[in-house]
Amino acid sequence: MLAPPFPAAAIAAARDAARVHLRITGNAEDALLDSHVATALALCEAFTGQALIVRAWQTVLPAHAAWQRLPAAPVAAIDSVEGLSMSGTGFALPADAYGVDIDAAGEGWVRGSAAIAAGRLRVGYSAGLAAEYGGLPAPLAQGVVLLASHLFEARASGGAPPAAVAALWRPWRRVRLEAVRRSA
Repeated sequence: MLAPPFPAAAIAAARDAARVHLRITGNAEDALLDSHVATALALCEAFTGQALIVRAWQTVLPAHAAWQRLPAAPVAAIDSVEGLSMSGTGFALPADAYGVDIDAAGEGWVRGSAAIAAGRLRVGYSAGLAAEYGGLPAPLAQGVVLLASHLFEARASGGAPPAAVAALWRPWRRVRLEAVRRSA
């Protein structure tokens, strides 16, 4: 599953924070910083196993009666569940053909009836820790700034990122050891 792009406002806010950290006064390096910030945000999501900024996600799941966990978390809302034909065309489902749930840990769950034609569901949902970059927990935001700054400064020489980045992000890490299905 490909993650949706980060909102431009989140990239701009993180870039501005990195610019302050790097003591850059002009905006001549903004395009390069935007690229490093987007990379740092994506790496933070991969490391923590959590979506950072709330945005619209979409996934396709098999339609069967077992509960299936949505890949991105924490889930804010499950917006749509539709059947999916073999050609990729979505179709409306009756309300009793599927079930949705968001548990206390922010995991989104979906189940469908095996009677759904083509046997697939397309689920639209929103997931993320914060509505905007400024709402992220400080350790996550600081790690993004440190990593983006490192990528900017080490672009010619390379080198390992600061250990502080992992230290800041580690308490927020959600590890999924296996694909879990809940019983009905």
